This record gives sequence, structure tokens and C-alpha cells, in this order.
Amino acid sequence: MDEVVVVRAGSGPEILLVHGGAGPRTTWGALSVLTDRWTLAYVHRRGYPPSPAPRARQDYEVDALDLAPLLVNRPHVVAHSYGVLGTLAAVATAPDSVRSLTLIEPPLAFLVPDDPDVARLEHLGDVVLTHGMDTDPAELREFLRLAGAPVDDGPLPPEMVAGVRRAHGARLTSRARPRLDLIRRARVPVLVASGDHAAAHERICDALAAALDGERAVHPGAGHFVAAAPGFADRLDTFCRTNEN
Repeated sequence: MDEVVVVRAGSGPEILLVHGGAGPRTTWGALSVLTDRWTLAYVHRRGYPPSPAPRARQDYEVDALDLAPLLVNRPHVVAHSYGVLGTLAAVATAPDSVRSLTLIEPPLAFLVPDDPDVARLEHLGDVVLTHGMDTDPAELREFLRLAGAPVDDGPLPPEMVAGVRRAHGARLTSRARPRLDLIRRARVPVLVASGDHAAAHERICDALAAALDGERAVHPGAGHFVAAAPGFADRLDTFCRTNEN
């Protein structure tokens, strides 16, 4: 089997959940309260069991190909971080295939040119994806903190090291140029959410919401893992209900 695995829970219309660098359980665990009203479809990107390993590396262009067949029943789609890149690429090719699109803290620095905080975030992401555990330790920890990892001054936990190694060699986020114009032109309902923990993420999310003519939400309390923040599940439920057509 070469297809990615989707694990479904709950009943009702489908919300397709596309994680980023962390796995589905870490990213979406707090949304289980929605299963009385919605079917939550947890995508496991390549390299995240039980899905197969990547053909070569983590790659948002491959993610887009994997996601395209999952849109045939017009789900609501929620994507986080690196997972937003493949999601946008898939939706841009068939924007009428989704009911709504919720995007959480994506690495889309090109939307905010000449901003030093955003440029720093992009630099750190590229360095870590290029060098993995050979990244300068201070820069690696800085990036991991921005990515929501609970990093202290001690040795990195084994699961964190495994995550860095899994991301090593991935297609660089700085090269992503999703066709936002196609999504906006199709008038896809969009919600862009952030966690109010880093200026760079806030500015990128502001620019993305403007580019897609979308709604904007800020939910502090869980860092980069905004889906776990107070109030987010209720906001997502309301947004999806409003666009259930």
C-alpha cells in the first residue's frame, strides 16, 4: 500500500485534519470534543505511521498529491504548519472541492517581505530542514521553541530528535508559492488562526488572511499548537457550521 492513512472518528460531516511536523495526536488531540457533531478525519502524512515512509523526503508537493483524492467528498479542511503548504497546493487545483479551509500558522514568509522577525523564522526553518541535528545548537533550540516544542537547556528528548531527523532534507518552505489567487477567486471560506506567541507567525497569518479574504482568529495559550488553545475548538465548530453547504 502506497496511500496515506486516514483515521476517522465521530459522526456527521467530515473535517479533514492535516498535521505538520508533529503527528496527528499532538496536533489535533484537543479537537476530539467535536466528534459528536463532526467526523474528524486524521490524515497521517508520509513518515507518520501507519502511513508509509516518504518516497525520498518530506515534501509538500507530494502531500498535495496525497491530499487531492481525499477532497472528493467536499470536506472542511484544517491544516497546521508544514501541512498547510500541501493543503494549499491541493486546494488550488480544485478549490470547489472543499467547503471551508482553516489554516494555522503556516511557514509562508514570502507574504511579509522585509520583515526581520519573519525573515529570521524563515532562515531558521531552512537551516533546520537542511542540516537537521547538525544545525547550530542555539539556532536549533530557537527554531524548536518557535515550532512549539517544550525545549529547556538539557538534552533534547528522543522524540524531539526523531522529529528533527524526520524533517531533515524536506523540501524547503521558503520555496513554496501556493496559488492563493485561485483560492480567493473561488471564494473559498477561509479562517486563519494563530497563537499569539511569536510576532512572525502573527504577521504571516495577518497577511494570509488578507490575501485570501479570510477571517482571522487569535487563540493564545498553546503556542504553535493553536488547536489545543482555549476557545479554538468552539471557533472551528462555529466556522464549519456557518459554511456547511
